[in-house]
Amino acid sequence: MKKRKITIGTLEIGKYAKQLINKTLDDSRLSYGPLSAKFENEFANYHDCKFGIFTASGTCALQIALHALKSLHNWKDGDEVLVPAVTFIAVSNIVIQNSLKPVFVDVNSKTYNIDPSQIEKHITKRTRAIIAVHSFGLPAEMDAILKIAKKHKLKVIEDGCEAVGASYKGKKVGSMGDIGCFSTYVAHIITTGVGGLATTNNAKYAVKMKSLMNHGRDAVYLSIDDDDKISKETDKSAFYLIDRRFSFVDVGYSYRLTEMEAALGLEQMRIIKKIIDKRQQNAAYLTAGLKKVGRALQLPGIPNYSKHTYLGYPIVIVDPKVNRTKLILHLEHHGVETRYLMPLINQPVYKKIFGNLEPKYPVAKKLNANGFYIGIHQSLTKADLDYIIWVFWEFFK
Repeated sequence: MKKRKITIGTLEIGKYAKQLINKTLDDSRLSYGPLSAKFENEFANYHDCKFGIFTASGTCALQIALHALKSLHNWKDGDEVLVPAVTFIAVSNIVIQNSLKPVFVDVNSKTYNIDPSQIEKHITKRTRAIIAVHSFGLPAEMDAILKIAKKHKLKVIEDGCEAVGASYKGKKVGSMGDIGCFSTYVAHIITTGVGGLATTNNAKYAVKMKSLMNHGRDAVYLSIDDDDKISKETDKSAFYLIDRRFSFVDVGYSYRLTEMEAALGLEQMRIIKKIIDKRQQNAAYLTAGLKKVGRALQLPGIPNYSKHTYLGYPIVIVDPKVNRTKLILHLEHHGVETRYLMPLINQPVYKKIFGNLEPKYPVAKKLNANGFYIGIHQSLTKADLDYIIWVFWEFFK
């Protein structure tokens, strides 16, 4: 069969996005403006939240979410945040960068999400929050996580960076915890090239996060659009705004994006259902085609309570006779891109900081040794999927 290129992600920019970008350039407005505000509102509404904050990345969204909670609830340096032992490294990096301590929790061997049955044994008097990651587009078990959080008075951040549009028992991810965080990076489900969003139903959290992403600026003045209020106010009120243009109340960040990324996002919101439907169809087709080798591979499963949106197609080798290195090389030589299954606790930098953690986390250790994922995005055709299936068959033949 003729060699094809099967990428992890995809990017399609349509006419509507190009029209909005051209209008932005014609209006000479690149800083936060009407397109950014519209994108925030549409994204938040889609995820059943009142507030959306458009940031430079999903990592930035996580950073300001945790910083806001720490600031508003008076957490101390060294307080603890529970994170899954298998996830992208940014999830625990932002804990360290907020001068807090990440405490790892093993994951479920089938869903690759944090295992609720393992959470409570890691809770101490210094535990303040749980970051529930919805890995690869599959929601974590939120009922159990929220029950534990309520019992121990913990905050919950939902990391939906890999799970835009996913839902748990009919509830959209990002709407169940205190704050949701998402990514619109180019290889993710919807894309603005770079970018991310934080969502919440708590107005105080929203204001604090918007301030933090703007260098910690006084929330009275967060956008040049606030200048429009000055001419409409009395002298005293007008000067109150003027005086706070350069007033900063937190040590914040510069995590802003432009109207051009928002333009891309607005088009993506128009076609989000189409994107997710196609990813789900592709995954179902691939699973059916790989059943012949299913005894050697653990293919993605979908609990009946979840809507999976498939950032990627995760696979775990369960036959000890199958060599992961050889399989990955076979796939890559045939043009099928691969990535490891979000190894975390075995990363060189974490070995340096925390030592050898893998013996304490048997499921994570197994996934680190045997897991990987491939692309399942909406641009793949039936011919592409048939090619992927053929490449696997060739290896196992």
